[in-house]
Amino acid sequence: MTVDPLARMVGLPGGTFQMGSEDPGGYPSDGEGPIREVRLSPFRISATPATNDEFAAFAAATGHHTTAEDEGWSYVFAGHLPDEFPDTRGVVGAEWWRQVFGADWRHPEGPGSDLADRADHPVVHVSWFDAVAFATWAGGRLPTEAEWEFAARGGLDQVRLPWGDEMRPGGEHRCNIWTGAFPVEDTAEDGYAGTCPVDAFEPNGYGLFNCSGNVWEWCNDYFSSRHPLERPLLDPAGPPMGVDRVTKGGSHLCHDSYCNRYRPGARLGTTPDSTTGHQGLRLAV
Repeated sequence: MTVDPLARMVGLPGGTFQMGSEDPGGYPSDGEGPIREVRLSPFRISATPATNDEFAAFAAATGHHTTAEDEGWSYVFAGHLPDEFPDTRGVVGAEWWRQVFGADWRHPEGPGSDLADRADHPVVHVSWFDAVAFATWAGGRLPTEAEWEFAARGGLDQVRLPWGDEMRPGGEHRCNIWTGAFPVEDTAEDGYAGTCPVDAFEPNGYGLFNCSGNVWEWCNDYFSSRHPLERPLLDPAGPPMGVDRVTKGGSHLCHDSYCNRYRPGARLGTTPDSTTGHQGLRLAV
């Protein structure tokens, strides 16, 4: 079976929207605000994050070795490791992240783990460099932050989430985030502890799935907490240089007690060589 990562692209007409967030529960230091008018040209974006099946086709066709494979390790959430897993170095201040040798996209929880029953889950443990290589092979690119946020909002103006302002309208879960007490217990009330299939839950108004939670998604832009003053911004592509790259969407590890960045207006700067068990990508054209 031929795998085509561009098969589920959604065509969007572009237009003007209000980008960013001034949510009182947000993170001003991340540069979520000020809310700014942005005008975009037409573009296409994938309805879903890239899957393990799609990344496997890329790796088979090109022989690409990911950053995690070259380095020999990646960060894995401690709660996803077996109880008998030996102690490894944690991240200071976020000790739930463990350095696991042998963790990579094929082995999301390290040696002994595999992709069984996860062909349609998002590929993880991919750096920005891996994401760019995959996008180039597929005939696409990474979306700009503005394109990603425009698409994630699904045509809704300045609502908190891709489907509206209520987290669980009618009591229904709409995304894959942490449920329970972070980081000690994920009750999986939303149906998943860890990643979920890329087309789980209802799509937004533009037909995009999983724009909140599941995995963080790389954008092409360099990260900055400051934004240009001119309005409207026309097809902004971020600052011309920087250190970190923009990631959007939050992940299955997001919880209001420490990180509600699953909002479309939220953002995070991440070093481009970072690889973790909740970092993926979505393609644009």
